[in-house]
Amino acid sequence: MRRRTSNPSPAPSYAEAASSTGDMAALRSLVPYLWPHDSFETKLRVVVALILLVGAKVANVWVPLFYKRAVDALSPGDAGALVTIPLGLIVAYGLARVMSLVFAELRDAVFANVAQRTIRKVALSVFQHLHALSLRFHLERQTGGLTRSLERGTRAIETLLRYALFSIVPTLVEITLVCVILWRMFDGWFALATFVTVGSYIAYTFFVSEWRIQFRRAMNETDNKANTKAVDSLLNYETVKYFGNEGHEARRYDQALASYEQAAVKSQRSLSLLNIGQSAIISLGLAVVMGMAARGIVNGTMTLGDFVLVNTYLLQLYQPLNFFGVVYREIKQALIDVESMVTLLSVDREVADRPGAPPLAITGGELRFDGVEFGYDPRRPILKGVSFTVPAGRTVAIVGPSGAGKSTIGRLLFRFYDVSGGGILIDGQDIREVTQQSLRGAIGIVPQDTVLFNDTVYYNIAYGRPGASPAEVEQAARLAHIHNFIMALPDGYETTVGERGLKLSGGEKQRVAIARTILKNPAILLFDEATSALDTHTEREIQANLREVSRGRTTLVIAHRLSTVIDADEILVMEAGRVIERGRHMELLSRGGAYAALWARQQESSQGPEPVPEVLAPT
Repeated sequence: MRRRTSNPSPAPSYAEAASSTGDMAALRSLVPYLWPHDSFETKLRVVVALILLVGAKVANVWVPLFYKRAVDALSPGDAGALVTIPLGLIVAYGLARVMSLVFAELRDAVFANVAQRTIRKVALSVFQHLHALSLRFHLERQTGGLTRSLERGTRAIETLLRYALFSIVPTLVEITLVCVILWRMFDGWFALATFVTVGSYIAYTFFVSEWRIQFRRAMNETDNKANTKAVDSLLNYETVKYFGNEGHEARRYDQALASYEQAAVKSQRSLSLLNIGQSAIISLGLAVVMGMAARGIVNGTMTLGDFVLVNTYLLQLYQPLNFFGVVYREIKQALIDVESMVTLLSVDREVADRPGAPPLAITGGELRFDGVEFGYDPRRPILKGVSFTVPAGRTVAIVGPSGAGKSTIGRLLFRFYDVSGGGILIDGQDIREVTQQSLRGAIGIVPQDTVLFNDTVYYNIAYGRPGASPAEVEQAARLAHIHNFIMALPDGYETTVGERGLKLSGGEKQRVAIARTILKNPAILLFDEATSALDTHTEREIQANLREVSRGRTTLVIAHRLSTVIDADEILVMEAGRVIERGRHMELLSRGGAYAALWARQQESSQGPEPVPEVLAPT
């Protein structure tokens, strides 16, 4: 059999990936969603929104011009024209203001669909990618921080679209138009003074805002830590109560909040410095330009309407410029949040389907481990050349002390990790050469630690096959001996199980897990201490039913209690990552080796031999 070896290196950490992602990368990541190649409607909406944006700014620039002409018409010496010209100019002035507002509102209405769809698609992409990442990534990350990054990132996308596209760009366009108009109507000094004022304002805003980024990053990091501590503590509510550590948890949370408080205070102080500088620059520029206009009136080179025009333009620019500082800060903060979320997309999946990988083809369900080697850390190997075969429709059990590598075999079978040496084959197909979805669809598991969704009992059972009918769900519950218990609940199958299924006992959760796997109807079954949470009587009942479920299916059992696997077709004894014994129960006992010693210890610790279950009897 062909054997493929590899030396996988751990996936890059979240922090390492973040260091390689910048503002431009965050912006570029949004382009495919704003301008999708397969959606003409979205492209049309973007184009129409940009046309409306330009229309709004052109109308806004004409407002002061109409205002100036009306003032000049009302100036002494032009009173005879009052009946016709000023009224027309006043009407034009009013229409220009209205059209500026109408164009802006139409722009927002047209673009709303694009913005919300972009947010939805980006959030979905990140969510799907998180599920595609390896188990290693999720073991190293904390759920609270991940969910907060996703939440802030999706909100930040809307901020970027609203501010960057419809505030920054229009403001720059308007500033350019105003400078050109002042240059053409008066002289270059007015345009230069306006340009210098605006340029100084923008440069100061950029410089101070960039300096303030460190405080925003610190706020995000401390916020994530505080949220993570809160979520972790609440998820472990019972453990906190068991040890009476409410005060300890409060202190840990308060320390995290104190760090956030310090970062927030520094951020607010730097914001005050930014606002003071911005106001000083605008006020100085306004005074200089107004002084120049007043001098022109005194010298007779400018009219009262010109003075009003210059004043109106500057005041008109002052508002978006004042808002520009806020916009820039919001954009920079949003970029940090989007960067944090987009960084998740840059994390390597580590375990990925090869291009064009076919689905797994089940012909019998034979499972083979061929010289498998693996270690979570290359410096500490866990499995060392493990080889065994589970013939189609047969049962093989794996036993051994804790740390022998039993659970690792299950994780490798589901391809949560890729082996570093050897191969795992199902019906002769290397599981690395087929799609992960088809692989996992062919395997059913009842794990030792069952975690349920915070939803109804029905939902948790139906999770094994979401398209199953209510009758099929109920039948699976009957086979798992949980139907009567469910029907005795006040809400029956609609009873919610609580966070991680905490409203159910360990045995009840295990029965739900068994029902879920029965409903899945897989070709290969993996029992990882499947009945460890049950009492002896209940265990025998469920194992009797599992005997029917496992008939005709390849079954791999990982167990610590030897009495549950004595009828397996073959028992593998593992120790320190190697198979040290193999054979059937009586054969292994007769050898007097590691299995016999383990059996003797378990019998001594019990009150006599346990009843022999029938679930693993060969068929």
